[in-house]
This record gives sequence, structure tokens and C-alpha cells, in this order.
Amino acid sequence: MTPEDILSHPPRVLTQAQREHFFREGYVLAESVIPETWLARLRAARDELVERSRHLTDTDSVFDLEPGHRPEAPRLRRVTNPSVQNPDVWEFASQSILADIVADLVGPNVKFLDTMLNFKWPGGGEEVKWHQDVPYFPHTNYALLTAGVFLEDVGPEQAPMAVVPGSHEGPIHDLYDENGDWTGTIADMALAGAGLEKAVHLTGPAGSVQVHSCRTLHGSARNDSDKGRPVLLATYSAADAFPYVPYPAWSEQTFTIVRGEPARMAHLDPRPCPIPPNWRLGKGYQSIFTWQQREDTARRPDRA
Repeated sequence: MTPEDILSHPPRVLTQAQREHFFREGYVLAESVIPETWLARLRAARDELVERSRHLTDTDSVFDLEPGHRPEAPRLRRVTNPSVQNPDVWEFASQSILADIVADLVGPNVKFLDTMLNFKWPGGGEEVKWHQDVPYFPHTNYALLTAGVFLEDVGPEQAPMAVVPGSHEGPIHDLYDENGDWTGTIADMALAGAGLEKAVHLTGPAGSVQVHSCRTLHGSARNDSDKGRPVLLATYSAADAFPYVPYPAWSEQTFTIVRGEPARMAHLDPRPCPIPPNWRLGKGYQSIFTWQQREDTARRPDRA
């Protein structure tokens, strides 16, 4: 569906002005829209996952550990697909108001892709370098987005996510370095003219939802404050968007239709997109932190 088609449907949660802002700027922030009952359940899920990580000594396919993680002071960077690990997270991602917010922005037929639980621990929670999401998982069109739910209040001192307004209408940048190795981040030379000086930092109270387009340039700094910044991320697409490479964070929940009906025809966007590595080769997909921090120097997957 085109933006005009999507906007022709009555909004479920967002205002029409918020929807228009998303299509114009590539992001939107809806403050305090998640009910407190859901926040309590999501915080309990977060705490349960942190407890499960205490005994781990190395990053695995679910738990991505910060350097210095230890049983008495766990420091997770990310939990991959917490919706698989905890039924409350899956119920929230598939059945709550969040999917209605997504339907306001991709159309009434919504496909679920994955969830991530990102932590920015106090005193050094790691940065996420500038990137766009879609080079990780190119689809037949760009009606893909990620919604981030603030589990706690997010202020400017906690290294909130920054977005570059309007960058979704610009080029999609390559995420390989000069040697052809995948890094998951945009090279400094390309960033020089990318409009970072216009970046907007997304802050708000717990229960707020930030949503950004898969084409939007975004990142976040290291968190050196004394407050953590846990955010539950959920990625969705329009039902008529189909991947043309293996999906990197696939689970049995991936491609579930959570609103409306499955598509019977793909919508094709003529704008090209760079191809990521073939995630089925080598060690496969690893978290964005592993790629960006160059923690794995073993053979990287080849291009698809």
C-alpha cells in the first residue's frame, strides 16, 4: 500500500497528524500510550530474562552480554526474540495496542517479524552506531517499521535513540567497510553529508512508543548516566512486503499476521536496497553490537 492508501483508513490509536508526521519525517513518538497494566507485565518479563542470564559467561543466540557481565551484576545488551522466551511479550507484540499503532502506519494487514529487548545499563551501556534497518532484511517494499516501547522514563541523559528527520527519503547506505566486511554501521565518509546535525533525540515517560521507518537513519550514544534505559523493540511489516533474503532474526513467530489478512500479492517498490551477508553461511546473524563493536574477527558471512 502507498502512504496515501494507508492514510485513507481511519486511525485506530494515533492521530491523523501523527500518522502524517511519520510519513513526512520517518518517525513518530506517541507518549504514554501503553497502559500501566501492560508495563507491569513487560517489566516482570524483563526481570525474569535478566535473572535467566545471570549464570551465562558468553553471548549466545538469545542473550547478548556486555563485557563485564557477571552473576552478581548482570549486564545484558540485548535479548533476541524475547517474544519466544516469554509468553507475555508475545501476547503484547501480537494482541495489544502496539499492533494497532503499527496498523495505523503500514495499513490494516500487519505482519510480525521479530522482537528485541535492548538494555542501556547505567554507567556505560553501549552505543548503537548510526545505521538504517532495512539493509539487514531487504523486502519487496519499505512498509517496514520498528516500534520501541519505553519500559522506564527516558530522559536526554540516558542516551535516547536519535533519528535524522527525513532521512527515510534519502539513500540507503551500505553497511560494509572498505574491505567488503559487514559492519552493521554506516562509514564515516557517508555520514559526513547525512544530516546528523538535524538529529532528534526521542525522550518521554514510561509507556511511550517511538516508531521509525526501516529507511530512517538512527543510532544512540553510550549511556553514562546513573539510570538504565530498557526498551522493548518490535519489528513489523505490511502484509504485502516479502523478504528476498533469509530473515536474520527468524523465529517460529516470524511472518505471523497479527492484524487483518495475509496478502495475496506482493507490493513492489522500485527503489533499490543493498544486500546483506547471506545469514545462512558462516556463523549466521549476530547482534548489531557484535558487528558494530568488531567483537568477532572470525570469518564473516559472504554476501548473498
